[in-house]
Amino acid sequence: MIQAPAQGKNDDGGIILHNRSGKRCRRLKAAQELKIEEELSVSIEVVRNYLKQWNADERILEFDVSSATVELAAQAVGCEPARIAKTLSFKVQDHCVLIVAAGDAKVDNAKYKAAFHTKAKMLPHDEVPELIGHAVGGVCPFGVKPGVEVYLDESLKRFETVFPAAGSSSSAIEVTMEQLEQYSGGTWINVCKGYSAHPH
Repeated sequence: MIQAPAQGKNDDGGIILHNRSGKRCRRLKAAQELKIEEELSVSIEVVRNYLKQWNADERILEFDVSSATVELAAQAVGCEPARIAKTLSFKVQDHCVLIVAAGDAKVDNAKYKAAFHTKAKMLPHDEVPELIGHAVGGVCPFGVKPGVEVYLDESLKRFETVFPAAGSSSSAIEVTMEQLEQYSGGTWINVCKGYSAHPH
């Protein structure tokens, strides 16, 4: 029978897990959450500086609530979830790819494989900040690390404007399709499914 690790609390509120021999095998600390918050704080400033070249930095919306998911972002912005432009991170061979898609769209594995000649493999959350430049919850196609390829899914073209994140888990920016393409340097692609052609 496999014995579950023993669990205890650290002084800082984190959780320490021990294996059967009492050896510390995993430690979850509040400091990790703080690190993520710091990464997101730095990330939004990177995006702000990046968007200055189009005088778009002042259009960034910042919220007192989380916008880390499509549903939360839609509530924060006050729009339908489909208009939230989610940015998905993938590993394709030896480089990273971002696909920006409508909030109600899902990646179609067959279309993805036809476009990239490999199966869809999302980046592990802990690798996203280092490889993309933004932490999960604030990933966007602006101000990303060199070598990251950006693609914009056709599902977005149903709308005049959409709301991608702006580097943090409590931010967004409203952009037209032309602005999204210009600011991100992205290429249009059709790799999604599951969305309504005429959303309400």
